[in-house]
Amino acid sequence: MSYKKYCLILAAGDGKRMKSDRPKALANLLFKPMIGWVLDSAEQAGMDKTAVVVGSKKEQLEEYLASRGEYMIYEQTERKGTAHAVMQARDFLSRAAKDGADIFVCCADAPFTDRQTIEDSYAAHKAAGNDVTVVSAVVSEPYGYGRIIRENGAFSQIIEEKDCTDAQRGINEINSGLYWFEPKALSECLDKITPCNAGGEYYLTDAAKLLEKKGAYLTENSRVALGANSRAQLAALDLTARNAVLERLMDDGADIPLSDGIIISPDVTVGRDTVILPNTIIKGKTVIGSGCVIGPNSYIEDCTVANDVVLDNVRAVQTVMEDGVKAGPFVHLRPGTHLQKGVKIGDFVEVKNSDIGVSTCIAHLTYVGDSDVGKDVNFGCGCVTANYDGIEKFRTEIGDHAFIGCNTNLIAPVKVGENASTAAGSTITKDVPADSLAVERGSMRIVEHWEKNSRRKRKA
Repeated sequence: MSYKKYCLILAAGDGKRMKSDRPKALANLLFKPMIGWVLDSAEQAGMDKTAVVVGSKKEQLEEYLASRGEYMIYEQTERKGTAHAVMQARDFLSRAAKDGADIFVCCADAPFTDRQTIEDSYAAHKAAGNDVTVVSAVVSEPYGYGRIIRENGAFSQIIEEKDCTDAQRGINEINSGLYWFEPKALSECLDKITPCNAGGEYYLTDAAKLLEKKGAYLTENSRVALGANSRAQLAALDLTARNAVLERLMDDGADIPLSDGIIISPDVTVGRDTVILPNTIIKGKTVIGSGCVIGPNSYIEDCTVANDVVLDNVRAVQTVMEDGVKAGPFVHLRPGTHLQKGVKIGDFVEVKNSDIGVSTCIAHLTYVGDSDVGKDVNFGCGCVTANYDGIEKFRTEIGDHAFIGCNTNLIAPVKVGENASTAAGSTITKDVPADSLAVERGSMRIVEHWEKNSRRKRKA
């Protein structure tokens, strides 16, 4: 039997200790906002609806949420605790109750909330018929967390750190901040919660004390409790996340002989026997195939990289690379670039918004922008496609087997036909027919005895 599941994410925290102009939920972890990690896990767990409670700087959060999909948004104008935040979403609780859904409440700054914990805790929640199920974890350093209080082994309540006795502070089972609720029971319970505590806030943990049908699910993933309130804590989370991603990739068959300077986003996939070398950053939803060598000193973002690709000192963004591509060192591949099978890109080459054909070679010191290049084309040193006239951009077309001589300037829009060549030093402003040679140079003039006017001569 399938049940409906709603998710409510609390994201109203100011994050004052972050000293940031962004809300805490948008603090990046491996280049991805913390709330993005939570949203991903909620989607993977099959949530039917998701709502977010926002606070100050809400416009930034709303913009990010809009970029991902459709979410219900509620505002907490005053920060009076977690229960107070949930009170702002009573409409969402009513919708869940009418829909017969259970509701999962979590925090936007708990990025290690994972699909497995959500699903397993929900199974325990339904099996026990609870009104509330708290997700707990055992940690070695429980300071700062609410403690799970059990009586004769059964879950009783949660007591916050500031309200704990000395004996209770020694308890290692803590509240992760994740809960499953029966929405009608939660809505009724919210009316009974009062700010009678050291912080003067409305604690959602009090719901676990007030509701009769309750339980605590102990997760094996103690990292779900980890959050960040400062830059230092965020850096610690980043290190944990970084190591977890590298371990996952190595488990999948990637070869990372030395992890120094390697940072990889959680959405990246890497095939077997691909080697990732130091000082390499891989971001976004990049997909890398098998048998590649990535790095050293490379930056890859939102790219699709096929098999047996070698990228040495390469910066690539929104680029597609087919099998056997070799690029580097010191190559810049800009958005919209497509390198077909066997393309070779040498040192100090920039390619932008261009389709480069099979086995074409762009050896060195060349700019190719807004171009459609055929197969087996050879670029000499220092070539440029002049694609911009200061007002508009135009494309260059180069046919199969063409040869572009050293220091050729191709002034777009221009076409070079199949098997055509351009002489070194030419500036090509007209179409070059197939099987022809284009030579466009000024006449050479020799001035004799020039050395007597030179600065070197005068100094002597």
